[in-house]
Amino acid sequence: MTGFMTSRISSLGSWFILAISVLTFTRIEAGEPAVVELFNGRDLNGWDGDPKFWSVRDEAITGETTAANPTKNNTFLIWRGGEVADFELRLKYRIRGGNSGIQYRSKDLGNWISGGYQADIEAGTNYTGILYEERGRGILALRGEKVTIGAEGKKQVTASIGTAAEIQAAIKADDWNDYVVKAQGNHLVHIVNGKVTVDVTDEQTAQAAKTGILALQVHAGPPMTVQFKDVRLIRLR
Repeated sequence: MTGFMTSRISSLGSWFILAISVLTFTRIEAGEPAVVELFNGRDLNGWDGDPKFWSVRDEAITGETTAANPTKNNTFLIWRGGEVADFELRLKYRIRGGNSGIQYRSKDLGNWISGGYQADIEAGTNYTGILYEERGRGILALRGEKVTIGAEGKKQVTASIGTAAEIQAAIKADDWNDYVVKAQGNHLVHIVNGKVTVDVTDEQTAQAAKTGILALQVHAGPPMTVQFKDVRLIRLR
């Protein structure tokens, strides 16, 4: 009996180890990349910006300028968790007045200034969702454009993915909107409230950034307030 029990326990143990191995293998093979929360809803831990303009209000990252407290240049709140390469960024934003944006694969130029790809945000009706290159090539794609930027920098609109009016109609003024930014290789996509706003392939190797920082913008100009929450990052590489 003792020998039988020992043999049975050993057999059960082998099956248990095999089952755990299979489950672990399945989870690794089928599991999605981890989602990293970049903002804790309480403070700016992990972020770096000029405290004259950045704070937490309403459990949201808040960038604000006023007539009494303007900024002379575009100023940025930089995420200090490392550079990003291939990724998907998801967040909610709300803006009152002015212009803002999400910098990605960008350069830290010091003194809370950044340059590089920007997913644009504005309180107006023209630019939210475009791809702009801050301190670089300027507007790379307008809303509704599928664009290829050639090796020499020539922009070619290869297809329409919707009209600017259709995209604007889905954006809520002075309310929370969902923004998704996807970057994989030289392929860049912006999505606002479920609508693809731009789809860009950047083949200008000398200019197309493959990695860089994430940052949020407060734009110089009229008084404005922009807020961000539910900021999540999925690293694809």
